[in-house]
Amino acid sequence: MTQEIKRVAILFAGGPAPAANSVIATAASSFMKEGIEVYGIKHGYSSLAEYTAAGPMREGVDYIKFTNEMLAHARTSRGIMIGTARTNPGKHVSSPEHLDDAELSAPLRRVYEGLVSMGVDALISIGGDDTLKTANKMKMFQDRLPADAKKFPVVHLPKTIDNDYMGIDFTFGYFTAVETLAEEIRNLNYDASAGRAYFICEAMGRSAGWLAYGAAIAGEASMVLSVEDIAGSLRGEEVVNAETGETRPVMEIDRVIDRMVDMMLARERQGREYGVIVIAEGLAEFLPSKQLEGIDRDEHGHIAIAQINLGAMISGLLARRYQERTGKSRKVNGLQLGYECRCAPPHAFDVMLGSQLGVGAYRALHEEKLNGVMVSVSGQLDLHFVPFEKLVDPETLVTKVRFIERDSDFYKLARFLETCVED
Repeated sequence: MTQEIKRVAILFAGGPAPAANSVIATAASSFMKEGIEVYGIKHGYSSLAEYTAAGPMREGVDYIKFTNEMLAHARTSRGIMIGTARTNPGKHVSSPEHLDDAELSAPLRRVYEGLVSMGVDALISIGGDDTLKTANKMKMFQDRLPADAKKFPVVHLPKTIDNDYMGIDFTFGYFTAVETLAEEIRNLNYDASAGRAYFICEAMGRSAGWLAYGAAIAGEASMVLSVEDIAGSLRGEEVVNAETGETRPVMEIDRVIDRMVDMMLARERQGREYGVIVIAEGLAEFLPSKQLEGIDRDEHGHIAIAQINLGAMISGLLARRYQERTGKSRKVNGLQLGYECRCAPPHAFDVMLGSQLGVGAYRALHEEKLNGVMVSVSGQLDLHFVPFEKLVDPETLVTKVRFIERDSDFYKLARFLETCVED
């Protein structure tokens, strides 16, 4: 993209993450230093997806124009200065062919027309894998426009406290979220010790266990289990469709519970009748279908995990199984953790990482003249620009999840530090 950029739009979508304002403010100030106007789209794609020519985008309501005064002290502040939303304008587009369907691609067209009406010359999207998918679809939509139509480059900045993003080592906000949850786990350890009890802490992490593992390591939990651990004897197959014979993996929940009891008994032999077990919320996806009946799904197809309350479910099963095996009772409490860490005060590393990503957006668009890339950071905050096509499946337009590798040293660290249980 060689066109001159005079006005940039920044958009944040999905769940909050610490250091969000580090990213937004640094990106905005970088462009403003060059005399480029920067607009902050308020609350994700919600207004753009409903744009019509009869109802133009309104400054102060649908977007703001950044000023130097707005950006003062913003990089270390909490929350998201332009708000967020989960509106997904590309939800009906699941293959490249769908972009040629006027009805399926209508929300994307409204987003495009809304941004064009504002005179935008480039779009910076900040968000998780679903937002990355939308950014890719936005680029592909424009690739299909007539040659004389206005087109603007799209650059994406990765965001998720779950840290399950392909193409980057750590996402901004992850370490702040880990520390926030770890502090709660440390408090619970003292509570558990005082009452000879156990806590089951359900941590966020729908697809991978990065947050659960990090919080367990830093919080000195007794055990951590995530989707990566549903393997071997803990993994079973369930027939979902009787006609096609299709199966999906489920966890052998009785064996999972027995593994927890084994850990409790090992700690008792050490003279410790208490502990904290951290589980990732994504384990709910491995429940048998009968336990997921009636659970709502969002527009991305994800089950509403909050409706399940996995921590409470596991705590009840664990208390009963412990009593069956020992003849003794042990108080087990289930807690859901996660929301309290999404807007926690950002730690220094996350501020630095977020700031570098913001600068990366400026360098990608203004210096490198790139389009359709995700900004990445590795090593000593070295910047990289990863093309969308390396992150998104070209046929399904779906991103890949980055799991914790079971043979990695990070995984082994958690196993080494927790109470030893033989497989």
